[in-house]
Amino acid sequence: MPTRVLFLCTGNSARSQMAEAFLRKYGGDDFEVHSAGLEPKGLHPLTLQVMKEIGLDISHQQSKGVGVYLGQTFIHTLITVCDDADKNCPTTWPGVTQRLHWSFEDPAAVKGDEDEQVAKFRQVRDQIDQKIKDWLQAQE
Repeated sequence: MPTRVLFLCTGNSARSQMAEAFLRKYGGDDFEVHSAGLEPKGLHPLTLQVMKEIGLDISHQQSKGVGVYLGQTFIHTLITVCDDADKNCPTTWPGVTQRLHWSFEDPAAVKGDEDEQVAKFRQVRDQIDQKIKDWLQAQE
């Protein structure tokens, strides 16, 4: 039975979506991967762009609210990927055996021109990519 992992952030528009895609890529059949947000905002266009740059098309993924999973789906590992979600996530989550917090900057909050915004999305994407690889290696 695969380990069910839920990545949680505020908007489910960037960080948690990236984490979901990377764990699907690297974790294979060992994981059933999901993502959600406390206040889902839809996939950010730059999330789609920077993931596609590295060969990951996530256009099929959807932005979802935490209620889709809370009390509905048995989750083994809950990973918050932003400080707001960590602070405001329900403290009681039936079935969760591992709860982790990985703090990543919100690339959607960066002000500046398009080049600066894309650069921040790439930076956060690469940080999440490495964190997933490190976490999987530690699971072995």
